[in-house]
Amino acid sequence: MKQLPRLAIVGRPNVGKSALFNRLARARISIVDEAEGITRDRLYAVADFFGRPYEVIDTGGIDPSSKISFNEAIRRQAEIAIEEADTLVLVVDGQVGPTKIDEEVARILLRTGKPVTLAVNKIDDFCHMDKVHEFYSLGFSEVLGVSAAHGLNVAELLEKALIDVQWEGEEKEECSGIKVAVVGRPNVGKSTLINHLLEEERCLVSPIAGTTRDSIDVDVQMGDGSYRLIDTAGIRRKKAEHEVVEKFAAIRTKRAIERADICLLMLDASEGMTTQEKRIAKEIESLGKGCILLFNKWDAVKGFRMEHCMEAVRKEVSFLRHCPALFISAKTGRNVEKIFGEIEEVYSQSKKRVTTGELNRFLEKTMQTYHPPMLKGKRLRVYYVAQVGVEPPKFVLFVNRPDLMLDSYKKYLINSFRKTFLFTGVPLIFSLRGKKPQVV
Repeated sequence: MKQLPRLAIVGRPNVGKSALFNRLARARISIVDEAEGITRDRLYAVADFFGRPYEVIDTGGIDPSSKISFNEAIRRQAEIAIEEADTLVLVVDGQVGPTKIDEEVARILLRTGKPVTLAVNKIDDFCHMDKVHEFYSLGFSEVLGVSAAHGLNVAELLEKALIDVQWEGEEKEECSGIKVAVVGRPNVGKSTLINHLLEEERCLVSPIAGTTRDSIDVDVQMGDGSYRLIDTAGIRRKKAEHEVVEKFAAIRTKRAIERADICLLMLDASEGMTTQEKRIAKEIESLGKGCILLFNKWDAVKGFRMEHCMEAVRKEVSFLRHCPALFISAKTGRNVEKIFGEIEEVYSQSKKRVTTGELNRFLEKTMQTYHPPMLKGKRLRVYYVAQVGVEPPKFVLFVNRPDLMLDSYKKYLINSFRKTFLFTGVPLIFSLRGKKPQVV
C-alpha cells in the first residue's frame, strides 16, 4: 500500500500546534492546554484535503532551553517527525510576535530543505492580519495568518502546505532504469562498492561506522542497462539508536528499500549474519523487494568454504534461501562485475507471470503427489490458482475452506512452486480465497 503524504506540525511550546492538529483531524485527539509540554509523543491521524487523504503529525514543543522534565525526549520525538514528514507547518503565536526560540526552530527547519509553511496562529479576526508581516523575518516565503481555534484560513494553509506533495495515484517522473538499494549494517563496504562501480569518489568512504547518514542516489549506465544506485546509512542495533541521527538513518534505509526495485544486502563475510542483517532481510521481504546477497571482504576470509558460509546465512532467514549470492571484494573489485547480471535476472523474475493453465497443471500434479491431510473429518480442496500481480508476484488459491490449510501443507506447496517456477530472489505472496479470505 502506498504511504500517505505526511504533514508535520512543529513549533515551540504553547503556540497552538495541538489545536491545529485537532482541527485538521476533526477530532480531539491531542490534549490542548495552556501548560507547557503537554504533548510529549508524536501523534498521528489521517485527515482529508478535498477528498485526498494525508497523514498529519502532532509534535511536542521544541525548546532547547526549557527545564521541564522529558524535554529532551520531546525534542527528539519532534525531530523524528520532521524527518518522516514530506511537508512541514511551523506554528508561531501571532499575539506574542517572533521569539528567539521561533528563530531557532526556523533555522532547524530551513536546514532540512523540506517545504515549510509558516502558520501565524491566534489571528482570530481579519483585522489582526497586520501582525503577520513581522514573521517574514524568520525567512519563509509562505506565511499565513490562521486561527486554529476558529478555523480561519486553515483550508488556505493546507493548500499552501500540500501543493507539491505526491498523492496516491500520481507518479513523479522517475529514473527509467532499475532502482537498486545497497543496504546493510554500518561499515560493511556499501559506499566502497558504489565508488568501485562508479570508478570515482562519489560517496564518502570511511572506516568509521555510520559515515553515510543520508541516502545518496547515483544514476549508472552499464552496457545496455541503466540503474539508479541508492547508497544508504547502515542500520544499527535498536539499543544504539538513542542518537536521533541514527534513528534518521534507520528511517532513510527503510525508505530506500521502499523506493528500490532490487536490494543488495551486503554482509561482512568474516562476521557472517548478525541480528541487524536478519532485521534488514525481513524488511526487504515484508516490503516485497527482490534481494541479492553480497558477501563482502571475502578476500580477507581464510579456511572457510563458500558453501558453508551461504548455508549458515540461509538457515537464519528462510527467504534468503531463494536469493542469489555473490562473494565479492568491493575494495579490489573481485566478482563486482557479476552484480549487474544478477540484478537483471532478479528484476526479470519479479516481473514474471505464469499463465493460469501452467499454474493449475502444477497444482494438479503437486496435490496428486501429496494429498492435503484430513482435518476434523474435512479435507482441503483447491479449485484453481491464478496470478494476480507482479513486483512482487502475487497468487490467489481458490479453496473450499481456508482454515483447512495447514502450515505444513502450505510449506509443501510453496517449496514445490519454487522448484517449478523459481522466482529467484523475490518474495512470493499467496492468499487463500474461500468464504472468508485469509492470507497464507
